[in-house]
Amino acid sequence: MTQNYSLDAVNTMDTATFADVFGDIAEHSPWVAEGAGLVRPFPSREVMIDVFAHVMQTAEHEAQLALIRAHPDLAGKAALSGELTEDSKSEQAGVGLDQLSAEEFARFTDLNNRYLTRFGFPFIFAVKGATKFMILDAFEKRLNNDREVEFQTALAQIAKIIRFRLEDRVQ
Repeated sequence: MTQNYSLDAVNTMDTATFADVFGDIAEHSPWVAEGAGLVRPFPSREVMIDVFAHVMQTAEHEAQLALIRAHPDLAGKAALSGELTEDSKSEQAGVGLDQLSAEEFARFTDLNNRYLTRFGFPFIFAVKGATKFMILDAFEKRLNNDREVEFQTALAQIAKIIRFRLEDRVQ
């Protein structure tokens, strides 16, 4: 269970504690939290969310690509082997991706593989509040985009994931 923090508590954390508490907000990319922590104090949770997104959006291309690639496939191998972060596990389970039929799992696997082959990074979708049908529809549509559009779409989806995770942790 993830702990919930008041904004005052967030603003008074020392740098190491802040990085430890929020380092996993951006999947396996603590540099996002480290950069955001430099901007404290945050006047509101909304500003905090915006700062995290800004740090990610203004990073160098290679750092952004590494962040995108740090995300697991939806209903993929990491989920089967239990290698998902707690946040990813909870988010994917929340939309039923942990309870797919064999046919649905095969479809997700095929789309994940096609997407990765086409773009060189995994399909990113902020699943909170979505259904598996919405995700599959987005998969099909986004396979037709060019790489730069998908790169920017992935960053926008990560910004949504960051928002959801911070909303869950900060009052």
